Amino acid sequence: MKDIPRTQYAVQLVGPDELVLNKHKEVFRPGPRQILCRVETVGLCFSDLKLLKQFSSHVRKGEVVAGLEASVLADIPSYVPGDRPTVPGHETVVRIAAVGGEVKGFSVGQRYLVQTDYRWLKTAARSNAAFGYNFEGALQEYVLVDERVVTSPEGESMFLPVGEELSGSAVALVEPWACVEDAYASTERTCIKEGGRMLVVAEADVEDDAIAYLMDLYGKPATMTWINLATTRQGDSASGSRAGRPRQTPGVQVVEAVAVGQLDDAAFDDVVYFGSNPATVESLFAKVGTNGLLNICLCGGRFGRKVSTMIGRVHYGGIRIIGTCGSSPADAMEIIPPTDEIRPGDKICVVGAGGPMGMMHVIRNICQGVEGLSVYAGDVDDGRLEALSRIAAPAAIRNNVEYIAYDAQTDRPPVKFDYIAIMAPVPALVAAAVGDGAERGLINIFAGIPATVCGEIDLDAYIEKGLYFIGTSGSTLDDMKLMLGKVQTGTLDTNVSVAAVSGLDGAVEGIRAVESRSIAGKIVVYPACKGLGLTRLEELRTKIPQVAGELDDGLWTVEAERKLLELYAK
Repeated sequence: MKDIPRTQYAVQLVGPDELVLNKHKEVFRPGPRQILCRVETVGLCFSDLKLLKQFSSHVRKGEVVAGLEASVLADIPSYVPGDRPTVPGHETVVRIAAVGGEVKGFSVGQRYLVQTDYRWLKTAARSNAAFGYNFEGALQEYVLVDERVVTSPEGESMFLPVGEELSGSAVALVEPWACVEDAYASTERTCIKEGGRMLVVAEADVEDDAIAYLMDLYGKPATMTWINLATTRQGDSASGSRAGRPRQTPGVQVVEAVAVGQLDDAAFDDVVYFGSNPATVESLFAKVGTNGLLNICLCGGRFGRKVSTMIGRVHYGGIRIIGTCGSSPADAMEIIPPTDEIRPGDKICVVGAGGPMGMMHVIRNICQGVEGLSVYAGDVDDGRLEALSRIAAPAAIRNNVEYIAYDAQTDRPPVKFDYIAIMAPVPALVAAAVGDGAERGLINIFAGIPATVCGEIDLDAYIEKGLYFIGTSGSTLDDMKLMLGKVQTGTLDTNVSVAAVSGLDGAVEGIRAVESRSIAGKIVVYPACKGLGLTRLEELRTKIPQVAGELDDGLWTVEAERKLLELYAK
């Protein structure tokens, strides 16, 4: 390891909204089971901003409480949970620089795309560990990882080997493209959680067999907690009895509770509510567990006002909300789609289409090969829309897809949308999507609204239209492999997303540009390019003309990357 320096440049997050460029950060030497990687390329991501603002309160910055022994974690210097400074950056390509004596399967010089989501390493906040969060990320020249961290319990490595023919940028940007793919490829739970916990709250008349019918069609939980909030109407003794304890169901343990407030939060996989009291529903959101389902039966009533809805947990907690105007929860279950994929004939709206992730959603859907699509791209920045349309409009013609770009501030397309993908973590945009959605429309809350944040949602309209909120966080290893395969075969050119390049010297400015949305596409950082500030591709002609000469009609290429690295290696 004689050629590996003792110190390095690194961008560190040292507190909420406190980014610094540390020019003397230690380069850790690998222990017996550890791997030292030289960072080739790293893309800046909007998710970095969530960590920037939340820091130690981010669900993936917490202590690892399951999946790896505390003694192992204590020996990993790049494990930095809680208030400890971290290095962001998770869209990356690395090359092995050194390995510990007990490491198996990794050799110096090998090149890898890194899957950064360690879903088997659980944090106290019911999330998981991640590279670039509670483990240091790639905005540094060298990063240390532990073989036991980057290997799943099934023995799968989170390091995907890549050859030399592709640019580092094209490979690094597989990660955000995989997150986009996961947003559509994910499947939905279309049944009751087998062996799970169900909560039933009745604040209106309930047919005697409503729950039994639901279980006959969609499966049984292990336990069911029943709360009767209905009051007997004067002169109608049947009302109270019909909202009372359901008939016994074989194999299901039924218990009665008195009040919602007495129940543990996030304790139930399926929550069924009969009634139309907005305050009750607002109290029920907290009781829905991770990946849980809230099933609302209005029983002929209406909420009559907007309901404070935990929309942040749709993305980060995987909760889902369904409903029916009637009194059969089985009817509401029919709304759930098997997957989050777009459908033939869909009118799709991407809100915030001109940003880096919005561009990916637009291009992905145009090129998906689904018939009869119309893709509407909305943004408030004319410059970003123009940049998007230069790529999207020709692709739409080639794929026989209708493409419409519009100014979201001044134009309002006169259509209702079957699929709405929201790129900005703004609750008001989710609320607006409910109004803009067509019947049985899907609303993809792609941007990560914090899990604790609620939005004022017209749940009456949501239920009447049969709308369905979806949201995913991160990507799976299979998503990464799928997108990497597309890049390797030339089916997908992820470099169309690149809008600017930088060394670590300009990375902090780059993160702030992501925050201000001042650059339309992705910013790619090359740690080897010391002294390179944030540079838009259109600025290359005057700043680095040798690199500009390698662009393809203004788009980033493998040749441009090689020329850049060649120049800064001198």
